[in-house]
Amino acid sequence: MTNETFILNQSIVKAFNLLEAFTNDKKEWGVRELANKTGYNKSTTYRILNTLVALNALQQNENEKYILGSKLFELGNRVSLYESLINTARDSLKKIATDIEETILFAVLKKNKVFYIDKIESPQGLKISTSVGSFQPLHSTAIGKILLAFSTEEKQINLFQSIDYKAYTQHTITNQTQLKSQLKMVHRDQYALDLEEFELGLICIALPVFNKNNEFIGAISASGPSSRFELKKVNHYVSIISKGIKEIIF
Repeated sequence: MTNETFILNQSIVKAFNLLEAFTNDKKEWGVRELANKTGYNKSTTYRILNTLVALNALQQNENEKYILGSKLFELGNRVSLYESLINTARDSLKKIATDIEETILFAVLKKNKVFYIDKIESPQGLKISTSVGSFQPLHSTAIGKILLAFSTEEKQINLFQSIDYKAYTQHTITNQTQLKSQLKMVHRDQYALDLEEFELGLICIALPVFNKNNEFIGAISASGPSSRFELKKVNHYVSIISKGIKEIIF
């Protein structure tokens, strides 16, 4: 990569901004309301929308409103969701690992468990057993608590019913009442801790990851030995991880 300055094609930028307005909560748009949403004038919005329709990136429904088209579905199926997340986040994960000097893990919710999709080893040489592609429980891990705390209420109900409250150490939460109480604090504080709850001698701190539409994606954690972890430094750890997450653009 050179230091050459690239001038962005504004028509393409506007097209992507229009496409990003389509979310799970708002799946269809009229020309006028989409123009108001993006701040583009109506004629520009209309011209770009019709170009996207011609390319099958959008289509019009029976109400003549615009919805996402088959071309986006086709392109999306060519890219693994996890691969896309990994590629987007990798540089930031490396920076977090360097700054915090601990092992960094990136995980999502899969099969009602924590599913690890990427890992950056600690620059201090400490190896932890968690591997990419492995699963861990929700109730006894920092990332699991984040995945629970920031899931929708409907999803939480299903997740709580699926949890086997196995005690991995004497510090593990083993009942739903205690877990729900802690999750309220996790949601309030925007981070979760695993204080030797899954493995003795191992401490983890995790934060949620959202995309540009403020949709919850997963969580990133830092894991290290209890001998190095200091509760008084929690805000410092949170600051480093939070800064790294903000540099990820989904």
